Amino acid sequence: MDILKTTNLKKYYGSGDTTVKALDGVNLSVADGEFAAIVGTSGSGKSTLLHMLGGLDRPTGGSVEVEGKNIFSLKDDALTIFRRRKIGFIFQSYNLVPVLNVYENIVLPIELDGNRLDKKHIDNIIETLGLTEKVNNLPNQLSGGQQQRVAIARALASKPAIILADEPTGNLDSKTSLDVMGLLKITSERFSQTIVMITHNEEIAQTADRIIRIEDGRIVGDNNA
Repeated sequence: MDILKTTNLKKYYGSGDTTVKALDGVNLSVADGEFAAIVGTSGSGKSTLLHMLGGLDRPTGGSVEVEGKNIFSLKDDALTIFRRRKIGFIFQSYNLVPVLNVYENIVLPIELDGNRLDKKHIDNIIETLGLTEKVNNLPNQLSGGQQQRVAIARALASKPAIILADEPTGNLDSKTSLDVMGLLKITSERFSQTIVMITHNEEIAQTADRIIRIEDGRIVGDNNA
């Protein structure tokens, strides 16, 4: 079953001779439980694509479906709620709230949505990611690798349909990067979590089950095709 599907997805900036085609007709599907990496150089369109997949920006044309729902058929407020419930994000810069401890950061999106916490699920994530001893620490008391683990835990906590990871190792050294990617792979398998990650790093991309290559706003390679 496809959790994510794009149809002729386009994002253009400007008009006439100055038009920039950041995405130029992207057709893509990602199956339930799949861990896919989207690889491309700077300016290839991979970040624009991730923003479209997450409903963070609206396309010029085409559609994005998450669990069969065309997310851009939703008005802004409804899209915000859908995104919070169905899409988890892992950012390069972690995006943790500095005044909240590790546990509070992990459960924040669930509490914002007014949902009941699945404490057993959250404790399982915390244990899997090796954060049990850090739950009361503030973000500034953690290493970069530990902060990214908290960001992964936060993304997993709400049981989203899909997790989108934006250069998740971009601020980490090579050893920590491989450690974090190993944990991302483990959590993908243990929690049957669908993950789409963008990266420019070939070694990091090899961690994924599937590698999709993008250049000039178009998909030019897919080892699942």
